[in-house]
Amino acid sequence: MKIIGTGMNYAAHVAELGWSAMQEMQDKKHLVFFLKPETALLTRNRPFYIPDFSTHIDYEGEVVVKICRVGKNIAERFAYRYYEELTAGIDFTARDLQNEACRKGLPWTACKGFDNSAAVGIFVNKNELPPVNALHLRLDKNGVPVQNASTAEMLNGIDAIIAYVSKYMTLHIGDLIFTGTPQGVGKVAAGDKLEVFLENRRLLYCNIK
Repeated sequence: MKIIGTGMNYAAHVAELGWSAMQEMQDKKHLVFFLKPETALLTRNRPFYIPDFSTHIDYEGEVVVKICRVGKNIAERFAYRYYEELTAGIDFTARDLQNEACRKGLPWTACKGFDNSAAVGIFVNKNELPPVNALHLRLDKNGVPVQNASTAEMLNGIDAIIAYVSKYMTLHIGDLIFTGTPQGVGKVAAGDKLEVFLENRRLLYCNIK
């Protein structure tokens, strides 16, 4: 099982990080993706423990897609056949390590792929939700909404992401794709409670320890 992350997929998020090089890539709608290992998976609303190797862990609320068929070189117009379920997720990011990696031109493995960095909620059938290109995503921190966005704001939609990634690697049943985070990311601290919603349905909550 692979966990595939999508980076820089909302223009406002690129702007809030202030990464000029990424801004240029975003302007061209270039899709950035990366991998997390299976050990990154955090399920069943288990708590997230802040690791000791970072002084700045950010939450990133995202729509997550579960692949249901094996596929390679999938045409975008057929990508909808390769997933039936969606959920809300949190891509925990060691922002201090990521900033250093970006400055040095190094991979993102350490800042994105550490244990428990990919929290996923309860999966729901896509037919129970609005069209995937018009889903509302919200993340609340301690009861206050901090991320509010629609998948309509994505630079690359879910079907486009699946088509693009499948050019480079075969997708297998059970693979998870995090589709990018909107603006409003922020640092977590012990005692925080994060809740992530799709269409006002709370699919994930996570206590920070």
